[in-house]
Amino acid sequence: MPAQIYSPFQKFNFSNKQCFLSGQILNSEEEKIQVFPQWLMTLYNLEDQPFKLLDETIATYKDLKIPCSAAINDEFLEPLEKDIAAAFANGYDGVKALDTSKLYRWAAKLLYGIIFNEIQAGIRLMHSQGEDFNISQSIIHKFSHLHMMLQSINLPLHFEDFTPYSLFLFRVDNNEAEFGYRDEINTQTFALRIKDFGLVICLQDNGANGMYHREIYDQIKGDTLHPIQFEEFSGRVFYSNYLFNRLPEYNILPVGDEIYIEAMPLRGMSSKPLFDDWINKTYGQVLENFWKNWGFLLLEIIKNPEKPMSFLFDKDGNKINAADIELPN
Repeated sequence: MPAQIYSPFQKFNFSNKQCFLSGQILNSEEEKIQVFPQWLMTLYNLEDQPFKLLDETIATYKDLKIPCSAAINDEFLEPLEKDIAAAFANGYDGVKALDTSKLYRWAAKLLYGIIFNEIQAGIRLMHSQGEDFNISQSIIHKFSHLHMMLQSINLPLHFEDFTPYSLFLFRVDNNEAEFGYRDEINTQTFALRIKDFGLVICLQDNGANGMYHREIYDQIKGDTLHPIQFEEFSGRVFYSNYLFNRLPEYNILPVGDEIYIEAMPLRGMSSKPLFDDWINKTYGQVLENFWKNWGFLLLEIIKNPEKPMSFLFDKDGNKINAADIELPN
């Protein structure tokens, strides 16, 4: 029988009775897995750390779980976790050697797990107020496509001549005890800065942000970055993905037992550029947030509105060496 893609957004099914990935009915509502894998939580003592949801409620990392069949977990998710954990144990070199599609699936699973918890929290809140849960069609469009791509974990699903994501990896001179995690679920942007590396992924842009930042990335990808430099590059990517103004569309082509996903051209019928105009004041606000650890304020960052503060390049456009940056790590 040909593989079937599970589409939870069609009937908006986010109960704990069905597997988040396959839609399979579970034996018990306790059949769940952690969103943040146990090995990662143990490494950074995250279990009881606070995690703020969009409705302003505070959960802990260990509270974030998703319904998942034991068979799916054993056959597909655990092997993926083992590969990622082993790569992360070897730091930058281990991650660099890993197939980027595995990193993508792992990050997508984690982000989708957070989305699943956010939706459940939103449904509970609306129902407690006697209202139906509403979510915009464009957000449903993005989330449902992310979930479809995620099923490349457990289905013979192939991306036909395209990559659904942009991925940036750096060696970073991190404080070894620091767990630097950041996401933006509306734009589906993910960043992780741990051990001796930093990773940024745009999970559903068909590589557009990779093209947008190619010139800068090519200049710095071989360097060891100071954490503030990595956060600057992350800020650029988070902001550009916010400016990305297309909703990617796909054709689904079942061929025998396989499923092929074909990306429609991003330009489509529009002559409008793929990205809205870059506004330095808004970018400065992003940087202020990303540089919170170092206490830089917006007024300092955009003192020169034409050239916001940068720790990657000096005023003449030359690269700044991480060793020359004197800030607390």
